[in-house]
Amino acid sequence: MAGTLVIVVFIAAALAAPALTPHTPVDQELARRLGPPGAGYPLGLDQLGRDILSRLLYGARVSLAMGIVVVGLAGSFGTTVGLAAGYFGRQVDDVLMRATDIFFAFPSLILAMAIAGALGPSLTNAMIAIAAVTWPVYARLSRAQVIQLRNREFVEAARAIGATNGWILFRHVLPNSLAPLVVQASFNMGDAILTAAGLSFIGFGAQPPTPEWGVMVSEGRDYITTQWWVSTFPGLAILLAVTGFNLLGDGLRDLLDPRLRRA
Repeated sequence: MAGTLVIVVFIAAALAAPALTPHTPVDQELARRLGPPGAGYPLGLDQLGRDILSRLLYGARVSLAMGIVVVGLAGSFGTTVGLAAGYFGRQVDDVLMRATDIFFAFPSLILAMAIAGALGPSLTNAMIAIAAVTWPVYARLSRAQVIQLRNREFVEAARAIGATNGWILFRHVLPNSLAPLVVQASFNMGDAILTAAGLSFIGFGAQPPTPEWGVMVSEGRDYITTQWWVSTFPGLAILLAVTGFNLLGDGLRDLLDPRLRRA
């Protein structure tokens, strides 16, 4: 419930950003640059005189959208790979799982940095890079579920009436494999937001003047000892968003699998 509440607040704030802030995220007041929190600017101003609250709320749109796109891409591709590997087995399983192992052999953040650097620094390329290092988790998880289900009675019954492999996979096997995949997706939303912020911080993700939380933290790092508010508030936003999705994932895991419920 706590995780859901945090996420709902972030989504509502992102959607209502134009109504909640009197400034746009790119409005500049150079005469008041690095101004502290006060009247009219509750969270202060950054090094270019832009309202941090406005950039924070508009940044929620960017970060949440990145998380949704990354999880959608990685989840769809990884689940499809896992379904094929677990259902067909043998050579198909060997080829797909060895390809998956190659991605697992590299630290995910380092590999994401390499892919984003090769593609070029941009928001779109950062999402592609994060999805590219995330899909193997879904592949392994869905494969394990399919191996448990492929010889169950309802699957054998579908084969007996002449159902195609595609129909069996997506009509019978996938729906019964969704619970752990949904839990994994909720955890990965937080991971995607954090990784995206990290890539933006080092210049491989969103580029200024895009109001993205990682960019905001990076822009304020030179002022952290004097104008602490420039980096602190976007950092807290990242912390709260990631914590919210982790709490949601933990709750969904307990809800969807009674064996894991705490006493």
